[in-house]
Amino acid sequence: MSFTLKVKEEIMNQNMSKVEKISFLSAFLRNNAVVEIDKILIETDNSSISNFIFNIIYDLYNIRAKITVRKKYNFKDIYSYILEIKIKKDEILRDTSIINDSGIFINIPKDYIYNGDEEKVAYLMGLFLSSSSINDPKSSTYHLEFSLDDYEYSIFICELLDSYMLNSKLIERKNNYVVYLKEGEKIGDFLRIIKASNSVMYFEDIRIYKDYKNMVNRLNNCEQANVEKTFKSANNQLEDIEVIEKYMDLDSLDSKLIEIIKFRKKYYELSLQELSKKIELETGKKVTKSGINHRLRKIKEIANKLRRHEIKE
Repeated sequence: MSFTLKVKEEIMNQNMSKVEKISFLSAFLRNNAVVEIDKILIETDNSSISNFIFNIIYDLYNIRAKITVRKKYNFKDIYSYILEIKIKKDEILRDTSIINDSGIFINIPKDYIYNGDEEKVAYLMGLFLSSSSINDPKSSTYHLEFSLDDYEYSIFICELLDSYMLNSKLIERKNNYVVYLKEGEKIGDFLRIIKASNSVMYFEDIRIYKDYKNMVNRLNNCEQANVEKTFKSANNQLEDIEVIEKYMDLDSLDSKLIEIIKFRKKYYELSLQELSKKIELETGKKVTKSGINHRLRKIKEIANKLRRHEIKE
């Protein structure tokens, strides 16, 4: 079962008041119904959704929609479920703010459909059930989208989502408009808003794991980069020491430089901070990281002078 369907099943398990059912039905019909002169047609590939809408219509209007099941052409074992509503057609459309009192289609529902927080949440539930998809958090990206048929209505949905600070985006795709969320945190917030608690737990568990894994990878990459930097610096320092040993008598150097040369050669893999601790441990003398760095710069200066002298000869 897809993650989208799991969320939809959670929505269908919610208890809603009659007012909330009107708001829910408003969004669902607006995005998933065909209105003809004498009837409303609702088509879905999911029998559970078909039964759920059937029950809402019955609870609100005490009518039984006709359900027709058809096998989809060229699809094995895939069926289409069509609800047909003829009785109280206009009453349903007026109540759900699909048409006005004159029977004219209303693109944006009236305020009473989404004014209260409970009605707004119910409307978003109906919207998700009718026109949405969401990536499983195990996939490479987080993505939740609503596929809509009208620009003005899409702006309305963006405003509805952003009233919860969800940072929605809008793009045009082919002949439709897509309102979407890309941030994992915001998608988790949306699932909380529509009360899909099991989906929230699943989504957040995966998201936290992925975030932790990404953090560990970044730390490992950073540590690897630091190790490579340490080895490169140490290798350059050993090359300087080799030049000095080739052309000079080490006893002619300052005792502090001789000491650093000895420890750098012995512990070539250590960072300067680690080398500082090793010197203190073995000699009892405290030498800071900056002090070691200063002496290594002196060694480099001497090595560079010897290199230039070699070139001249």
